Amino acid sequence: MASKAEWQDPYVNVFKLFKVGEWKKSSKEGDVSTYMDKTINCSVFRIKGSGPKESYMRIPNSNSQSLGLTGRYIYLLVKPFPGKSFMILLEVLAEDGRVVRISLSNTFKEFKSTPTSLYFPILSESDQDSVVKTKATSKLQAPVCLQVRWTCLMIDLQGILSTYLNHLYYSHLKSIKLCSYMCVKNIFTSDLQLSPEGSHHDLKPTGLASSATTGPMPRDMVFPVPKGRSWHDFYDYVRFPAEGQHFNVIDNDNNEAGSTNPTENEGSSAVSSIPELAEVLTQQESSPNQLPSPPPCDTSEAGVHQEDDLCKGDTEEECVESPFQHPVYVSFSEDTKEQKLLPDPILRLRRIIGFGGATTKCALWTRSGDAVVYPCHAIVVSMKIDCNEQRFFIGHTDKVSALAFNGNSTTLASAQTGNYCVVRVWNYLKGNCLAMFRMHTQSVISLSFSYSGGFLCGVGKDSHNKTLVVVWKTANVDKGGTVSISAKTKTDVDIKTMKIAKFDDSRLVSCGRDNIRLWRVRNGILRSCPINLSDYKSMEFTDVVFGEGDSPDQHLADRTLSGNKSVFKSELLRIKFKNHIPLWLSHFRFASSQSGHIFEIDYTRVVIRRVRWLFPAQQQEKLAFSKFGQGIAINSISVSSSFCATGSEDGYLRLWPLDFSSVFLEAEHEGPVSVVSISSDSMRVLAATSTGNLGFLDVTSRGYSTLMRSHTETVLGFSVDGIRRHLTTASSDGTVRIWSMDSLHQLYDFVSEDRPCSVAFHPSEQIFSCGFSSGIVKVFDISCGKLMAEHNHHQGDVVGLAFAPNGKSMYSAGSDGSLTRYNSSRKDNQMIRVVLKVKQCRYRLIPSEHDGLGGVVARGTGRAPDALTVSSDSCCLAFVGPSEYTITLANALSLEECLRVDVSILDAETNFLDSALKVCFSTASPEHLLVATSANKILWVNTKTGCLLRQVSKVHKHWCSSLAVSEDRRFLVTAGHNAVKVWDYTMRLHMNSQMFIGHSQPINQVSFTPGQLGVVSVGDAIFLWDFLANPVDLLQPAASSAVSEDQACNGMPRQGAPTPFSPPQPLNVSATDTQEMEQEVTAIGSDPSCNPKPATSFLKITELSDITNLNSSHQAFPGKKLVRPDCYRHFIPRFNNSTLDKAAVTPQPAEAGMQLKAVIGYNGNGRGNMVWSPGQGLFAYSCGSVVVVEYLNSGHQRHLQGHTEEISCLAVSNDAKLLASAASKCNVRSIICIWDIQSGACLHTISYHRAAVQSLAFSKDDAFILSVGDFSDPVVALWSSKTFQMLTGVTVSTPIHDAAFSPSEPAQLACVGSRSVYFGLIHNSGQDVNLKVTTARAPAEVGNVEMTALCYHSDSLLFTATNRGHLCVWDIKTQRCFMTWEADEGEIGILLCRENSLLTGSNTHWLRLWEVEAVQGMTPQATALGTKDSGKSVVLKQEIMLDGTTVSAAFDNTMDMGIVGTTAGTLWYIDWLNSSSVRLVSGHKNKVNDLAFHPDESHFATCSEDGSLRVWSFPGNELVVQFQVLNQSCSCVCWSSSSSKQRMSVAAGYGDGTLRIFRLSTAEMERKLQPHHVAVTAVQYSANGDVIISGGKNGVIAVSSARDGTTLRVFMDHKGAAISTIQCVNEQCKDFGIMGNELWLATSVDRRVSVWTADWFKYRCSLLDWLTLPAPPYCQDDSPPPSLASFCPTDPSLVIYTTYGVEKELSFYSLSMKTIIKKITLPHWATCFSLSSKSQLIALGSKERVLKLIKWTSGRFQDFVQHSDSLQTCRFSPSGTLLFSVAHNEILLWAVQGL
Repeated sequence: MASKAEWQDPYVNVFKLFKVGEWKKSSKEGDVSTYMDKTINCSVFRIKGSGPKESYMRIPNSNSQSLGLTGRYIYLLVKPFPGKSFMILLEVLAEDGRVVRISLSNTFKEFKSTPTSLYFPILSESDQDSVVKTKATSKLQAPVCLQVRWTCLMIDLQGILSTYLNHLYYSHLKSIKLCSYMCVKNIFTSDLQLSPEGSHHDLKPTGLASSATTGPMPRDMVFPVPKGRSWHDFYDYVRFPAEGQHFNVIDNDNNEAGSTNPTENEGSSAVSSIPELAEVLTQQESSPNQLPSPPPCDTSEAGVHQEDDLCKGDTEEECVESPFQHPVYVSFSEDTKEQKLLPDPILRLRRIIGFGGATTKCALWTRSGDAVVYPCHAIVVSMKIDCNEQRFFIGHTDKVSALAFNGNSTTLASAQTGNYCVVRVWNYLKGNCLAMFRMHTQSVISLSFSYSGGFLCGVGKDSHNKTLVVVWKTANVDKGGTVSISAKTKTDVDIKTMKIAKFDDSRLVSCGRDNIRLWRVRNGILRSCPINLSDYKSMEFTDVVFGEGDSPDQHLADRTLSGNKSVFKSELLRIKFKNHIPLWLSHFRFASSQSGHIFEIDYTRVVIRRVRWLFPAQQQEKLAFSKFGQGIAINSISVSSSFCATGSEDGYLRLWPLDFSSVFLEAEHEGPVSVVSISSDSMRVLAATSTGNLGFLDVTSRGYSTLMRSHTETVLGFSVDGIRRHLTTASSDGTVRIWSMDSLHQLYDFVSEDRPCSVAFHPSEQIFSCGFSSGIVKVFDISCGKLMAEHNHHQGDVVGLAFAPNGKSMYSAGSDGSLTRYNSSRKDNQMIRVVLKVKQCRYRLIPSEHDGLGGVVARGTGRAPDALTVSSDSCCLAFVGPSEYTITLANALSLEECLRVDVSILDAETNFLDSALKVCFSTASPEHLLVATSANKILWVNTKTGCLLRQVSKVHKHWCSSLAVSEDRRFLVTAGHNAVKVWDYTMRLHMNSQMFIGHSQPINQVSFTPGQLGVVSVGDAIFLWDFLANPVDLLQPAASSAVSEDQACNGMPRQGAPTPFSPPQPLNVSATDTQEMEQEVTAIGSDPSCNPKPATSFLKITELSDITNLNSSHQAFPGKKLVRPDCYRHFIPRFNNSTLDKAAVTPQPAEAGMQLKAVIGYNGNGRGNMVWSPGQGLFAYSCGSVVVVEYLNSGHQRHLQGHTEEISCLAVSNDAKLLASAASKCNVRSIICIWDIQSGACLHTISYHRAAVQSLAFSKDDAFILSVGDFSDPVVALWSSKTFQMLTGVTVSTPIHDAAFSPSEPAQLACVGSRSVYFGLIHNSGQDVNLKVTTARAPAEVGNVEMTALCYHSDSLLFTATNRGHLCVWDIKTQRCFMTWEADEGEIGILLCRENSLLTGSNTHWLRLWEVEAVQGMTPQATALGTKDSGKSVVLKQEIMLDGTTVSAAFDNTMDMGIVGTTAGTLWYIDWLNSSSVRLVSGHKNKVNDLAFHPDESHFATCSEDGSLRVWSFPGNELVVQFQVLNQSCSCVCWSSSSSKQRMSVAAGYGDGTLRIFRLSTAEMERKLQPHHVAVTAVQYSANGDVIISGGKNGVIAVSSARDGTTLRVFMDHKGAAISTIQCVNEQCKDFGIMGNELWLATSVDRRVSVWTADWFKYRCSLLDWLTLPAPPYCQDDSPPPSLASFCPTDPSLVIYTTYGVEKELSFYSLSMKTIIKKITLPHWATCFSLSSKSQLIALGSKERVLKLIKWTSGRFQDFVQHSDSLQTCRFSPSGTLLFSVAHNEILLWAVQGL
């Protein structure tokens, strides 16, 4: 940081100080000249140029230098050119060391900011018209017009930083850059606010003297003014930012029309009424010099589809070259008609599982480091690393072989391989293709962008195997310009990679076999110079990289050995390298080789400076002084200013210091590392392998994250588990993999030497089968990870594998023509457990004369992987066979042939002998069988008669490889060659299909996902598509049905098919029997063996329209699967796989052995689950299933216990006498409890909603209670608060997020939901109560949004919020929205209104208070009366940033103070008057892993999966201090034995293998240890506190010194199984015959317990006993119960343990007798337990949510069921009087009386 110097007072003339004009300390580029300006009568500088990068002047001339000017204000005397663009760039250094780039330009349309950049728009005179046009739609005040004349621009640097970057403090000015069209006279800096109207000499006669903060303008900066005229008549004075200004407004002080009111601007957002909102349309023009592109099309949907009429013709054609990112949809129809398949598009590409294709050497970081870009065959994918969200750049027709980014990651280049090597240039941020051109090579090996993006270099091989190098000029491609060739050459030199230098766009470096070359472009000629390799000529060079010190603004002449110094970016690596970086990094290139050599190349001298030979870490010592050996075969290298990363053939990613002295961090991969890349902040290293894996290493945490795994060869087939959303795939690479369809993560990987051919999931169980090329069929149980059965009944490839939909049978077909059926029925659990060795009997071959028939199925492998299909009723099996010209339908149970159809004779008009390829049953009706033929047709065949119903010709360009029918039988999906098509099943439209491309290889299989929400296609990769057509129920039209109503409901099959009411319109139908054509809904069949399903009655559903009445009955929505709305405001219960034990023995309150004393924490997952009534002093909130009523003055708690599930919301009556609480769904329905607050008794429980309750509310007069169901049961129920009976209910078709009664009208209420606001009115006529509801749609101006929250304002207004941050104001009388504005960048979930104050809380963590008095004057009534006050607006009064998303809020009547709850588990007290916030209640957001009491019981500590360690005081239970470690999980915690407050410390184990010791007195980390390389799972201080014993996930136990942290000893006895428990006690060990003064034990998850004696002072430790507990195999879906052990507190020679075994029991083991002396039988497996130091009590928790208190001497016990989740921790206090129990993040404190 520059220090303040006296020589800078009162001002600094920048041009004079740096001698601008001599261009030694400053620099210029482009057309920069001087001329005499007649207006100001002096010489000025004139800058001309087409862009800011072509013409500019910079002070100083190098990035490594700094101005060091500390003046707060910078004054620029400038004049912009009329109608031309200009830009001012200032680099400022803040006091925290951050460099902030401030840019002002008339090319910016709106204000933008990042933590290091600020972009301010400023308008010139020519832009004045655009201000008027955009003023109505702007969120902020329009910028003031800057006149095109000489202007004194004053910029307040401190004001900018403090206003826009969270009160950042200004240090000094680093550099100034003036670009493009402008004239400049001078620049100076000062701490004074100077007046431009005259110099000191001019103002002295007027008596205006200088002050400490103001003064006159210096003489050499004054503009001349004619006598008698005003300074403002000729010049402008602009101050930025203007006083009171907070947004992107550049104000002109002398322009009265443009002046702003500071009061209105301060923290306010402009509010525009809805009629004034304008629509802005933009149109993109294509460049005439690019490749031909199709006509404009609709690309609004994210997918790979475009309109039908782009290409027309008699035959299907695919348009493969398009500058758009989406492939082209092409119709096979000859005419373009209005009727087409809807929605359009019907598919949207959501995710791709795959990486590589042509190469795995391309993977790029974005500049921000939040996303990576990589190729997946013909598609370029951009994936965010935090959420795995993908974006796609689609347009290539072959595999992508090279990628390149420009310096700021705004422009992306990609090239494809093949005969037509097309290079595409993309706008990365928008995703559109800017240019497309060919390279005229057969393959593109490498692409490299210049840092500025002005040049692109490509390397490829032509048809003669010569290397072609082309350099294109791409400077104007982002502005619609063309791409032209700058230089091109051919060479015989081998090139593996080539890169453009950062500092000079004309210089390049390449490497390849036997060569490293330097290149330069000059006058359109590309020349090269080889590096003299001396003795290293015969080498395979793999990669070349520039040093991080290379700056794009650094001149080559400055790149000398002593010219640059590098600066560290990583504090971690500063320690590793001892604050030293080699100076050669900034001007040397590194080249890597297959032999392990690293070459340092001096670019300026064109010589090799140094050669290093790298070896693996285990060989470095042996080969340190040897010239022989095998080095690391390096494939890729990347360098930052702190370290170097290499990826090698041995599968290691290694991080080296810059001198390559040793490896300080490495990560092993499954295959060779093909590419490495360091992010711009040096915090992460990206690595890709040749086996298709992509991931990154976090340098600071040393954690590795896998982003993508993929098959390395073609994916042959797949199957979907719709229940668990798993996808299994079989590939020709020999692997079978199981993926999560939500996270894209690979869950399981089965590798076999035998090639898998087909896979199939069981329809309901976690079981899948796989057929192999050897004819073997294997059945796997995923839950156990075991092979269940193996069958070998085929002699060739298994070409078909299928389960019956009822799950009772499995079928397989072989390429030898054999067909086999298996029995897959599940036996009961008891039988499976007894007969463990013959579990394959579950999948046994059924002996039958029809089983294993040779020649039944057509021979060959062309019909794999789905050669079989089973009907939806599991009655019929269909396949191609016995010949390729016939299809056979067989009985699914006996395999007897039912029907055989010869497809070769169905079309009599052709001489071509057609053959069947694929068969598929229609899902809704088993009487339709679809057949794909070799003639590129699809045939509809009746399975009863064999007649042809209809056929479709020219389905694809090539034959159809796969087909499937949707569950509602409305759509058909087919795959042919590289395209996917979706068809209208009935073929009644003029355009019946839509086509989607993206695959670069033929598609092997395509199908709908269960639930019809998506489509999966596999071939070169795995494509997951969103299916955008909503599924519907198959309703039988009453007018057309020939079946009586009674017959349709009695479950009996129909005798005949009903007569169709409107026959289908077949396309190219031949030999069609109209009597056999079926209706849309057909009978299942009359065969009794088919077991038809009973007919189902459905209610008619009528969707609500604008302002229409709702039906007041609880309607059902059969078959319509509602999806969770996209808003956080909607409550979703926390995932919980535990169930409450109904047989738990709970005691009466008076007889209970312990009482609930305190609840620690707040459930941040709830919504509206906190209430506060300041007048009555009531404050209540929920934690788990307990309602906590707390008295704020004393901190005393009262607990309302009655729920068993997580509480979702609360509501309090207006008189604060009743409290309503709603819990999640329990068994059948959710429970709502009504509590009497004074007594704490539950008055009544009501239940109606079939899912979670979303919202509760009391009416103004407390006569009614309103409850709202969640998205799966959107019912609004009205209850009587006197009788607690349900009065009426209304069902709506969209989810409801919030509801409220009117504060003035008891019978008036409102609800908000998806795109709608519902207004309700209660009609009370005697005993009948009706609820009339009308709906109003969200205004079109806010878009397709979720209405998330609401609140009333006065009697006539209603505020609503959206999930996009909008606030809408509604007139209740007219039910119209008359005003809206954007109040937040995220979703607003909380609204509260008190008088004229409005509170908003959102998921951006901002809590804002608005002044909305002006809204009353904007109502339609006020407008009609002419009383609208246009001078007032909505103003943001105050805002506070909280620690999480706001989920609940309650304030007093004046909105001065209130309480707010967040998702972080915190309740805040907010005081707006003092602008303060105080933490009232604090808890963990995530799962609590461990809890520990201090020996003196003055404190206790908790640790959580979110990496937080919290220390609490006792008995106040107040949070004392929190230690947070980012990106790590804190798994265990323990206290030191010291009782001194100054030496009191706590140790915690983390997921990265570290132990951190924190000192409580200083609230700082005292020491950090690294005894493990895996997660620490248990930690404990020794009894005397001298050492710390820790156990890891791999079973290794380490003993570390508590004084200096050194590792004293390591125990490997439990290696291979995670350590679950470590305990230490004081005990003399003489009785056991071993010396020692301490006992300690360790327990591992493999049911082993080791007991040790120790004397740590003498470094002695011996094994005393070893317990191994037998157990049967564990085959449940979850993990087995933990192994737990503890010393008896009263007798340490007794060990109590429990684990998974033959019986559920507690065992008491005597160390002296070496035997078990006692057992206690348990009803459940224990998940945690603790022993009390008195009263012989044991506390034991289970997965069944039961906390059991046991008297172990007598066996007496009591059960406590206050938790809503399975218990994971329970701990007695050292005195035994207190007990903590933990379930997920619920912490309950119990006072123990005893049994």
